[in-house]
Amino acid sequence: MNTGRKLAITFAAVAAMGMAATSALADKMYGPGVTDDSIKIGNTMPYSGPAAAYGQIGKATAAYFDKINKENGGVNGRKIEFISLDDGYSPPKTKEQIRKLVEQDEVLLIFESLGTPTNSAIHNYMNKKGVPQLFVATGATKWGDPENFPWTMGWQPSYQTEGKLFGAYIMENVKDPKVAILYQNDDYGKDYVHGLKEYLGDKADSIIVAEESFEVTDPTINSQMIKLKDSGANVFFNVSTPKFAAQAIKKFRELNWDAVFLNNSVSNSVGAVYKPAGLENSKGIISLMYYMDITDPNNFETEGYKKWSKFMDEYYPDGDKTSAFTAYGYLVGQTMEQVLKQAGDNLTRENIMKEAANLDLELDMMLPGIKIQTSPTDFFPIEAMMPVEFNGEKFNSLGKVVSVN
Repeated sequence: MNTGRKLAITFAAVAAMGMAATSALADKMYGPGVTDDSIKIGNTMPYSGPAAAYGQIGKATAAYFDKINKENGGVNGRKIEFISLDDGYSPPKTKEQIRKLVEQDEVLLIFESLGTPTNSAIHNYMNKKGVPQLFVATGATKWGDPENFPWTMGWQPSYQTEGKLFGAYIMENVKDPKVAILYQNDDYGKDYVHGLKEYLGDKADSIIVAEESFEVTDPTINSQMIKLKDSGANVFFNVSTPKFAAQAIKKFRELNWDAVFLNNSVSNSVGAVYKPAGLENSKGIISLMYYMDITDPNNFETEGYKKWSKFMDEYYPDGDKTSAFTAYGYLVGQTMEQVLKQAGDNLTRENIMKEAANLDLELDMMLPGIKIQTSPTDFFPIEAMMPVEFNGEKFNSLGKVVSVN
């Protein structure tokens, strides 16, 4: 072979290698916080303050990502660096922590930040910055508005949807209902009330006989409970976070109030609410669920429970196995994992939102018939629930999975 031909072949080989390398690089598209080996994900959670019971959600999710990193080497070869900061359920603190995560830590996205008032404080900021505010741990209806807020998506059923489902339960199961409502005075509380009233329609004014609100900074809700009981209502609808829900249950029993007790799902936890309030006091409370009751022995032999229980033992041994919040954190972590799997090597912020809006996912701890489904025009991943009653030990089903669609 002559020298000229050797050089031509060598140059051709080098060019081919260069093209291959360029192609490989072109296939990998990264946003902030992403390398070939890692993905930075930010989070805020109330590890302190009036909603500290929810801190278990963040700890369970962190443990799940630890599991993925150790057992699978992360997702698509990249380990998840989960930076979770305490905001104390205080909107000003949330703003401060989110700015740190986005502007200093340069995370790819914010995931599972908890609370309606706290997420409301960063809603505009996240969308102006074009940073995913993904699977927020709150059911406010405004998290499902892709036209106006394309960077924000919820996860759990919306509060308005749940309010409507409670309305359906009341009308089907309570004769001559007279409803009294306790609610937190913010978008979270008002969304539930709005959903209930929307379902009741023209009958709302006559059926709802009393409403009392409270601030998250209030020490107790005792005075509100007394007023609500004095209204003569035969249905009590509790729209409060765990600390106040436990207070409401205790006061409800102390007042010997003979009424149907409806409890919003965000406080439907044996470990975080019913045990502190007293299991005997909590008997007969009706709520709505969308994933399995982790306190029900009938679920202990299911594959979903076994996997979750093993995970808890190995990665979150100090976690409360009677708290629905630990299961919640695990399930949302699985959902985030799926989005990253679908994104592959295209880990831009734009593609993360595209994949989050393209889910059709079954998780084995969800109740039968409930899936996580999204689309570019549907940012409400879960839209069905099952009515249940707490019997002092576990939850009994009161019917089938229902939705308002």
